[in-house]
Amino acid sequence: MAEQGREGGLGAPTRHPLNQDDPKFWDVTDLNQELERVYDICHGCRRCVSLCNAFPTLFDLVDASPTLEVDGIPKADYTKVVDQCYLCDLCYLTKCPYVPPHEWNVDFPHLMLRAKAVKFKQGDTNLRDNLITSTDLIGKLASQPVINTLVNAGNKNKTIRGLLDKTLGIHQDAALPSYHRQPARKRHASLTYNAAPAKTQKVATSTETVTLFTTCYCNYNEPAIIDSVIKVLQHNNIAVELPEREHCCGMPKLELGDLKTVTMLKDLNIPALYAKVQKGHALIAAVPSCVLMFKQELPLMFPNDAQVQAVAKAFHDPFEYLHKLHKQGKLNLDFKLALGNVSYHVACHQRVQNIGPKTRQILELIPDTTVKNIERCSGHDGTYGVKSETLEFANKIARPIVKQITDQAPDYYGSDCPVAGKHIENNLNTDQKAIHPIDLLRLAYGLV
Repeated sequence: MAEQGREGGLGAPTRHPLNQDDPKFWDVTDLNQELERVYDICHGCRRCVSLCNAFPTLFDLVDASPTLEVDGIPKADYTKVVDQCYLCDLCYLTKCPYVPPHEWNVDFPHLMLRAKAVKFKQGDTNLRDNLITSTDLIGKLASQPVINTLVNAGNKNKTIRGLLDKTLGIHQDAALPSYHRQPARKRHASLTYNAAPAKTQKVATSTETVTLFTTCYCNYNEPAIIDSVIKVLQHNNIAVELPEREHCCGMPKLELGDLKTVTMLKDLNIPALYAKVQKGHALIAAVPSCVLMFKQELPLMFPNDAQVQAVAKAFHDPFEYLHKLHKQGKLNLDFKLALGNVSYHVACHQRVQNIGPKTRQILELIPDTTVKNIERCSGHDGTYGVKSETLEFANKIARPIVKQITDQAPDYYGSDCPVAGKHIENNLNTDQKAIHPIDLLRLAYGLV
């Protein structure tokens, strides 16, 4: 067996705390030295060139430099690489042989996060990026009567979209999500203060309760996904509650480098979720990025916060939780409908959780159902796929997925990340719609 500290070692990679409270974290000179060190390692390896546009940008800078090495790149151009990274984590998870505990200690995504944080602290950001990462605020406004109609109509109006492109830098061809007047938390308000579960839920012999974090996207944009999560869990005799209050998980602001707002959102969310953990609840969210935020990113930012760590241990991907039920012999296997041929995109932020192919394993319990995994990044990221300067790259990154789905010609296709599913849908030359796997499971159960 290879040693853990060597390239090709078989030991699990180690993720170190972010250390944002260390003054060295914010030191620009130290940051540039670390960027140069890691960029030089990446230049000598180039294994990640096909993952996203960050690495081609870096290698183009090297190849255009007078020395043909990283030392020939102006320090001011380092940020060009940073701007192309949207923290999918696939380089760390699937490609890089130098991740810790290797002595070179390369954690490219978290180095990019550090650079984004320094950049944000210096005021090097814009109105658009601050706006589109304020997902909870936008959702609350866009779900209001009258405003809701105007926003949804404006998103489809070519004149308004052209104006948004020119003024804010939101690409006129980017497909923007619709907003619902009745968000998921409003639809299921009876689950928020669930004092009498038997009266509000159709659960016969529930012995477990799940607290469902609805997420900004599912709450405001696709509340039907939350409907499906609740129906599937209740169909399996699991009671469902919603936290007394919920705010954005903080992932969009993390990707912007706004660590101050991430901390504020942590202080708002964690106490409510921790209270549920203290009651013995498991925690679930239907967007992998939100699960990852609570499972990994917040614990790495706040390693000494006992409540953060407890919430992290209790958080589950929906299919991870359903697979646990299946192992215990508690999963309802009385399916009413076969799904046939399913093309399933594995979301990057679900892969990073290292839970294995739980979604495929659950779906393939359905008779006459075959699931083909597609393990490529969709390129959307939530914001990268709507910006005027990056939509082209987001679409390019999605092409291998589009080709695989086109070649497969499935009965259904989709992704655990609903944003990724929509981005794939928008790049397919077909009228077939993406469908979230939890919606597929609800369909197979015959639940209306």
